[in-house]
Amino acid sequence: MHTKQFFIAAVVLMGLMISCGETKTNDVQDPAPKVTETQPTPFSGEYYYSNEGAVLKGKTFIYAVTMDDWAKELGERIAPVKQDAYDMVPVMVLGIVTTNPAFEQGQQVWEQIITISDIISIADQPAEAEIKIEEAN
Repeated sequence: MHTKQFFIAAVVLMGLMISCGETKTNDVQDPAPKVTETQPTPFSGEYYYSNEGAVLKGKTFIYAVTMDDWAKELGERIAPVKQDAYDMVPVMVLGIVTTNPAFEQGQQVWEQIITISDIISIADQPAEAEIKIEEAN
């Protein structure tokens, strides 16, 4: 694995692990879509998919993704857009967010999980990495 790929993977995994235990309270109202457990809601964010798991990351939320046929289809549809295995691709989906059952069992996972019910759109380029890495010559 190249140094850049390893570093990106490590940052993503650390971010996932750190934020699992964090609960932030802000005076600023969260602009994430209001979630209902019975009706799909549109969500826009960056999608990461691997055989081990998937994540939908928005500006104010990060959700685990139910690993079902919709998650797999979206993973297959973003594959041609990705430039490397760790790229996230902007997408818009319909989904239902609920409390992650694994979280309720005390596992260190994302507190909320989205079950995708439809794919609305997929960007034609991967999202820009939040952390820029320059390789030394």
